[in-house]
Amino acid sequence: MKNSTAIAIGGFDGMHIGHQQLFKTLGKDGAIVVIETGYANLTPKREREHFSHYPILYLELDDIRHLSGEEFMTFLKGKFPNLKKIVVGYDFHFGKNRKYSSEDLKNIFDGEVEVIKEVAFHGDSVHSHKIRAKLQIGDIKGANAFLGHNYTLKGGVVSGQGIGKKELVATINIEAKEYLVPKEGVYATLTRIDDEEHLHPSVSFVGHRVTTDGSFAIESHILDGEVLCKDKAAISFVSFIRDNKKFNSMDELKMAIKKDISIASKELKFLQL
Repeated sequence: MKNSTAIAIGGFDGMHIGHQQLFKTLGKDGAIVVIETGYANLTPKREREHFSHYPILYLELDDIRHLSGEEFMTFLKGKFPNLKKIVVGYDFHFGKNRKYSSEDLKNIFDGEVEVIKEVAFHGDSVHSHKIRAKLQIGDIKGANAFLGHNYTLKGGVVSGQGIGKKELVATINIEAKEYLVPKEGVYATLTRIDDEEHLHPSVSFVGHRVTTDGSFAIESHILDGEVLCKDKAAISFVSFIRDNKKFNSMDELKMAIKKDISIASKELKFLQL
């Protein structure tokens, strides 16, 4: 990272299509500077590294928010002694009380500052907060379009309620506390088991099991055959199937799950897995 000549600075939660526009201008000796605000729940912690080949330096906002513009620049040059170019978004602010803008950056930095214009998809500007809003209403396809990839929850395997395999369908249950969980309901998904490269077509449920024990679950049923999941799984959301619903009997729930599986199978049939 010491040899990097260009850096992109931002929060970069989601590593969405707007962020990717910044990275495209970095060249071969680029690096990414992530300012952690504590709000990252689309790509928490080091999850951003799956969406760029550039090295990433993580900075805690609380460690740098007190710096003046000049002090911040001195800090950056200490980290990147060969720095010649800084890339930021049009709405970038930095320094104490966010008082400095990209225009101030141009005055403070003696190299090139490139400001990337607002990125829009079908006329709608792309922002992480809009992706969060889409996920919270179940607009998975809209969120994925902004992200440029399928929204994914990753987590360690946990025990389910114990009735799935016996009375309903076998599921893999995960815990993903650091992520924003989409709207409660059923989704067509792709699930990666442990460290497998292969993505399994699946149907997944997120929410409270209102028909059975009322507990919260993130669970995925694999459609191409039962698999053994030892440690972890990643569930990638493709489309929303239905809202979470309380059924009057286990038979009603079974019929709904059968229908969910049919819908998910059709939705995922033409994807290249």
